[in-house]
Amino acid sequence: MGLERKFAQGERAVRLEEGARIAGYASWFGIEDTGHDVVDAGAYCDSLARLSAEGRSVKMLWQHDPAQVIGVWDEVREDARGLYVKGRLLPGVEKAREAAALVEAGALDGLSIGYTVKRAVKDNQGRRHLKELELWEVSLVTFPMLPSARVGAKADPLRDVARAIEAARLELARD
Repeated sequence: MGLERKFAQGERAVRLEEGARIAGYASWFGIEDTGHDVVDAGAYCDSLARLSAEGRSVKMLWQHDPAQVIGVWDEVREDARGLYVKGRLLPGVEKAREAAALVEAGALDGLSIGYTVKRAVKDNQGRRHLKELELWEVSLVTFPMLPSARVGAKADPLRDVARAIEAARLELARD
């Protein structure tokens, strides 16, 4: 299997913290994305443990381009909500300075994970539940797939679910 990517968008522009630092969730557990995949809790644990044991880290890329490393993820961890990332855009890298300007202006608000699937199962609704992933990178991107993941903002995936339910209710009320 080849490298796959999941995109995650912020609810507003990615906020750039002091010193070109960014933080937020690159992936939420239990939320279906537009590709009909659901990442299950624990999917990243083994991968993160292996990376740590080998002294390696998850890469921060620009638009999934391995030739364009734009920063360093200082923290990548699973918690009860999803995959939390915190890192720095490197001011000595031209593309990182461009990314910082775009983030600050609100023109760039997406994250995307690059991974390979180690274990997945399909449910009876056709969704693929990702049980174990090998995480390679987390990119800043233009077009995300998972609208509930956030960078630099306090995200609430339940708000997005509530919005979708309300939209469906209004659609049914019109019929």
